[in-house]
Amino acid sequence: MSAIDLVKQFEGCRLGAYPDVRGIWTIGYGHTFMVKPGDTCTQEQADAWLEEDLDEAHHELIQTSPGPFAPGAEDALTSFVFNLGIGNYHNSTLHKYVDAGNWAAVKTELLKWDHSQGQVIAGLLRRREAESALILV
Repeated sequence: MSAIDLVKQFEGCRLGAYPDVRGIWTIGYGHTFMVKPGDTCTQEQADAWLEEDLDEAHHELIQTSPGPFAPGAEDALTSFVFNLGIGNYHNSTLHKYVDAGNWAAVKTELLKWDHSQGQVIAGLLRRREAESALILV
């Protein structure tokens, strides 16, 4: 499964702006840049934003952790950065394990990122499980 497939599966696509669980205005497949209440988009725009946003997440990942990566890890970690941001990744134990090439620990550490506002979110847990499963070690 690629990063784009993973994100599509877990983000879903909404063509009208909505506040996410943290109250951030979002549209399409988790696009947040300059989104405000009442915004709408076409499916084509949502797809284009997703590609742009994933390209940016992948670029940030590679700038922070140039690899090499275990099979599947680049897609899994691109999905993670897309979802939680490069800042969360950069300051995490997960980042340290990636840079050390400790892929078993990466798989386990991903599963810890299933909370929002102090509570376990079932959808985040399923996403982290899917990301972890992508990494073949």
